[in-house]
Amino acid sequence: MSLASLMRFASKPSEVHFEPFISAGPEHAIAPDCSDMAKTIISLFSGAMGLDIGLEKAGFKTLVALEMNKTAVATIKLNKPGLPVIDRDIALVESDELLKAAGATPGEVTVVTGGPCCQTFSTAGRRQSIRDKRGGLFREFLRIVSDTRPRFFVMENVKGILSAAVRHRPLDKRGPKCRYLRKDEELGSALKVILRELGALGYYVIYGLVNCADYGVPQKRMRVLFIGSRDGEQISLPTATHSENGRSKWVTLREALHDLREADPEFIEFTADRKGLLRRLQAGQNWRNLPKDLHEEALGGAFDSWGGRSGFCRRLNWDKPAPTLTTSPDGRATTLCHPTELRPLTVREYARLQQFPDEWKFGGTVYRRYDLIGNAVPVGLGTAIGKMLSSTIRKTASQRNYPPKAKCGTVECVDELLAEWLRNRPRTKLHPASVRKANTPEASKRWLRRVAA
Repeated sequence: MSLASLMRFASKPSEVHFEPFISAGPEHAIAPDCSDMAKTIISLFSGAMGLDIGLEKAGFKTLVALEMNKTAVATIKLNKPGLPVIDRDIALVESDELLKAAGATPGEVTVVTGGPCCQTFSTAGRRQSIRDKRGGLFREFLRIVSDTRPRFFVMENVKGILSAAVRHRPLDKRGPKCRYLRKDEELGSALKVILRELGALGYYVIYGLVNCADYGVPQKRMRVLFIGSRDGEQISLPTATHSENGRSKWVTLREALHDLREADPEFIEFTADRKGLLRRLQAGQNWRNLPKDLHEEALGGAFDSWGGRSGFCRRLNWDKPAPTLTTSPDGRATTLCHPTELRPLTVREYARLQQFPDEWKFGGTVYRRYDLIGNAVPVGLGTAIGKMLSSTIRKTASQRNYPPKAKCGTVECVDELLAEWLRNRPRTKLHPASVRKANTPEASKRWLRRVAA
């Protein structure tokens, strides 16, 4: 992944910056169990179990799942009828109940996994971050980790978590003639809180930004990983196996779907006006390839906005990985149209791109299945994480003297490109000058200098 791809989070050079944040917490660790016992998982926010399937492919065993979404619970029970499932809000579940269901005691489980609700960190919507009850679910994840003391934990989230503010300030309320930002309104203020609370666990925690395509996933899907070691073991981000131009190239849409045969494909129909626009496009094209007099129809209310807007009227490209799967392939801004047919991707095509086994069943309606699959962690990423943890366990077992625990209680960005971006990340960003309330460069610079003070 290039620095340029990271810099799409950033704004103009005139914006102000802050230093990356590394937290430290108390040191309290338990010596690891290096026996040959099964590698075990407590799965939180399990969803369709993409992360867990991946870890299981790397030799782990899921002991219990916690998930309150009814469609997800139905899906888990369809595929793993013998797996204990706790189907309540995590805030109402005590750690002792999880351990009892897993048949374990504190310190025995190998890894606790989960992706706390990510919508509040997305770059779309209200973006209430950790002030939203859903955004604060990471604290429930940390509570379970603190109580159960697994050897490792894995927490994943969307890339928007890197830039989210504790308190979101809409773009039209920033800049000249607007009040100056509070600290909790600055970009990245939510990440500071998260890193501080991760450090307080007493684990050695690393984090970084990964592209799922780099692990053989036929999808360019950016995710932030937080991986913790209770005992300061030598954990790392999973090693990439594929690249855009390397020997093992990214897996394309064509490669992922070439042998898929569906007797009764399930998909949502586009509206008639969407079909009229998409009919004019070839594979790999979007609204920008339409005649200019159709741009406003294609973009709707986003016509006067700015940004790439690449998801509008989009046909997929056979010879590239898919973009990030959304929960609504028929959405105006999230269109995922088949390269040659006039329809969205089917539910089973969605599942293929997330690498679910073809025999994996999904509960719920077609709409809910799209939602469930779109929110899942790709299986290939889970497998890569599992292989890294297995390698770490083997390295620890081979050492006569267990390495010192000096790193316990620290949180470290081990992604060099991300660390560089964090060092130069703006504290805020503004609308382009053409749509600001006061669009003189001097006024904007004065406001930004005040933010930096």
